Amino acid sequence: MDPVEALERIAYLLDRAREKAFRPRAYLRAADVVRALPAGELERRVADGTLTDLEHIGPKTAAVITEAVAGGVPEYLTALEETTGIRAGAGDELVRLLRGDCHTHSTWSDGGADIDTMARAARSLGREYVVLTDHSPRLTIANGLTADRLREQLEVVASLNDTYASEAAGGLAEPFQILTGIEVDILDDGSLDQDPGLLAELDIVVASVHSKLRMERTPMTRRMCVAAASPHVDILGHCTGRIVVGKGRPESLFDPELVFHACEQFGTAVEINSRPERLDPPRRLLDIAHEMGCAFSIDTDAHAPGQLEWLPYGADRAAEAGIAPDRIINTRSADDLLAWRAG
Repeated sequence: MDPVEALERIAYLLDRAREKAFRPRAYLRAADVVRALPAGELERRVADGTLTDLEHIGPKTAAVITEAVAGGVPEYLTALEETTGIRAGAGDELVRLLRGDCHTHSTWSDGGADIDTMARAARSLGREYVVLTDHSPRLTIANGLTADRLREQLEVVASLNDTYASEAAGGLAEPFQILTGIEVDILDDGSLDQDPGLLAELDIVVASVHSKLRMERTPMTRRMCVAAASPHVDILGHCTGRIVVGKGRPESLFDPELVFHACEQFGTAVEINSRPERLDPPRRLLDIAHEMGCAFSIDTDAHAPGQLEWLPYGADRAAEAGIAPDRIINTRSADDLLAWRAG
């Protein structure tokens, strides 16, 4: 097996399993080192037992490389393939209907892979499109995009889409496109953390609360309703902000009937966030949004390629809540999604 492919696949599977970011990063760094070696040096170092003399190659990555060079599939890779798979559940049929993913990140903010890598990973999973939604500037810890950086990103996306279109026209790949977007912070008063004119240029805008999550119920309700009513907002992201693993984080307090009424009234979809540590909104709120007639978007909120496989976690929850596929915006084609947004 090619050692670079083995290292990169291990990194992908570690991301899929939601391992700490430093672990997949170590295998990707090792892959970069191997890729840069002159012809013949890798085999020589394997024979001499000097792989670990190279920077970023430790005992674990050296073992993977050695097994791959010997022509086998590394044991660690085999174990990860067997133990990190995404289970099939109640939403298995719904997953097959999902044509895109409306909430993803790249290294332009706090993601672990560049835009092209994320897009190609999504295409390999059978997606027809992915919406790139890196963070807005206020979230400095996530390297949020200023207006100038977002405009620069739009140029990069346009160029990549030209490449994908050429590949599809040449029969080299299935048709695929990146839709432009942002995960914009909802500020304390419900306004949005990006230039309104620039937001209007984007294909899809996800709006989320990332600060003052413990705001009192009444002002938090007002804050979220104002954002949901904005003509620039298409999806209300991970609405409670909860974390359900480790030490966890409690839900933000707000009046769900008022917030979801605003979403339904102004055509803003409620996100069903598939990240295993979020699974947001909780079932009782999902039921309220469903009963109030909201549209939904099942998203991975992926920050790395392997996390793009998390859609089943959200699909299971949607199916268990009895949400029909036609209420889920990313069962639509990209053209139909944009028509929904424009409507």
